[in-house]
Amino acid sequence: MDKKLAKELNQQINEEMASAYIYQAMAAWLENKNYEGFAGWMKVQAKEETAHADKFYKFLLDRGEKIEFLAIGKPENDFASVLEIFEITLKHEKFITGRINLLSELAEKVKDRPAEIMLQWFITEQVEEEKNPAVMIEKLKLIKEGTGGFFYLDKEAGKRGK
Repeated sequence: MDKKLAKELNQQINEEMASAYIYQAMAAWLENKNYEGFAGWMKVQAKEETAHADKFYKFLLDRGEKIEFLAIGKPENDFASVLEIFEITLKHEKFITGRINLLSELAEKVKDRPAEIMLQWFITEQVEEEKNPAVMIEKLKLIKEGTGGFFYLDKEAGKRGK
């Protein structure tokens, strides 16, 4: 495997694990506010990111590459609102989409067909990863925090992954 591609795939393991850490920090803030549904939504998101890291991990191992774990920075853990959390989530998912696109372009450049095929799954997945928080943002903009509609949405958010 091309060494630069292997290095970037290892970096992506770090990005996915950092994403899980970010979403777990958001879940903790939400739970502290007793927004159990939104917290559950974020916990599902965190688990998905860990699963994504595992896909990169397994792919590198299957290709005989060395796994190199990198440091994960401290995530933000104080937020102004639930809306802000989902806005940060969408921004972060757009960053991850950019990383996946970079990896795909690199795999194509070095003609690594197995990596191209594996990354196609992530390209498709990122459409959903951006859509989910975008939909939640639009719903949150329609209601005021603390209202009946807000608590209904919190309850609905908790159904994710069930």
